[in-house]
Amino acid sequence: MSKEKIKIASGYVLICAIWGSTWLVIRLGLDSLIPFISAGIRFILASIFIYVLMRFRNIKLQKDILSIKLYIMLTFFSYVFPYGLVYWSEQFIPSGLTAIVFATMPFFVLIFSLLAFSKSSVTRFQTMGIILAFAGILIIFMENLSIDLSLHMKGIIALLMGSAMQAGIAVAIKKYGKQLNPLSMSFIPLLIAGIILVITAFIFEDKTAWNFNQNAISSIIYLAFFGTVLAFTTYYWLLQRISVVLLSLSSFITPIIAVILGWVILDEKLSFQTLIGSGLVLIGILFANFTTIKNNYFSRRVSIR
Repeated sequence: MSKEKIKIASGYVLICAIWGSTWLVIRLGLDSLIPFISAGIRFILASIFIYVLMRFRNIKLQKDILSIKLYIMLTFFSYVFPYGLVYWSEQFIPSGLTAIVFATMPFFVLIFSLLAFSKSSVTRFQTMGIILAFAGILIIFMENLSIDLSLHMKGIIALLMGSAMQAGIAVAIKKYGKQLNPLSMSFIPLLIAGIILVITAFIFEDKTAWNFNQNAISSIIYLAFFGTVLAFTTYYWLLQRISVVLLSLSSFITPIIAVILGWVILDEKLSFQTLIGSGLVLIGILFANFTTIKNNYFSRRVSIR
């Protein structure tokens, strides 16, 4: 395996592990802080970290028209609206249903990829893999799932909108953002999104509920550096190197990691049903990567001969 492929595989594992852990960290942090102020401070702090890294590595902010348009798109369709919709929707729907609905993102990525690229950019194995992996997510969270459309419909629609937005921006960055440095790509959107969310918090949230204790501060720092700076810059780096459909499959792995961490750290239940669902997710991901695995296998056989 080449060094580039090792880096890609390592980056993929890294974003899955980090975003899987952020579910737990967000839950712990929200015991002290309510959503918008927490997310706003997280993004502003992350933008400061990125600015320091850019200065240290002598990376200049790209200011051409296309880059500015992408910054604006990322600000609203990757951060402000999706995060706002997720936080708002959690008033109406339970966490299990949230995980299932947001796991529709790879389906939106597949649809947008077919619209943005040639039909050959999406294989039948990727489609089958997404369906199998989504079925695995359904099995994992089905045990504690109850749906009341009269209560949950608003939240479901909000989550679907957030999922579609993040899928759309991922495809747009894949198609138009090849010239952007992963750090430069994150700095302006995170800074603006953070400021917007903090202003929103001051206007709409109950400031008496803010409690900046050690738990809250630790949560924000972890989410800012690991969950945002490291994860998103790695994600954008991967987006320039592998299929956006395959990259979107990471959204199926993160709930599994979150469940495992909940079992290890919070002593939550890990059922046989969860194991079956997790296995189906992994089988789906293997299906989605079948063409790549097959090509690598035959190219290795040829090189050996």
